[in-house]
Amino acid sequence: MPRKVAIGIVTSDKMNKTRRVEIPRLVPHPKYGKYMRRRTICYVHDEHNQSHVGDWVEIIESRPLSRLKRWKLVRIVRTSQQREAIQEAARYEQVVQEQEQALTQRPVASPDKTQPESQQQTPTETPDSGQRQGFSSSE
Repeated sequence: MPRKVAIGIVTSDKMNKTRRVEIPRLVPHPKYGKYMRRRTICYVHDEHNQSHVGDWVEIIESRPLSRLKRWKLVRIVRTSQQREAIQEAARYEQVVQEQEQALTQRPVASPDKTQPESQQQTPTETPDSGQRQGFSSSE
């Protein structure tokens, strides 16, 4: 008899090498015919702990591995968008840190000593340099 194959979403990854996977389905109401959401919960063996919450995974039926586990992980169909966003943010943060390190490791340019002091640029003062802009003196 062929083994059953199903695709579901991982809802718990707190156990070591075990995942809780929900397989959603729509079932019509027997009297009214409205489609209702139902789910099947499977406990799946994940040997390398590679799937995480929110991932869509393909599972296959297997022999009983424990009291509840009757399925094995075949592959990860799609990773969760939240985890992808976290990984992207971590990559961005790493690039920013590398750029900051590169900037701090560069030697600071000292003023050019080849020009005479009279030709070096000095900051000039403005007539209102003693007062902050937008404030008037109260005296």
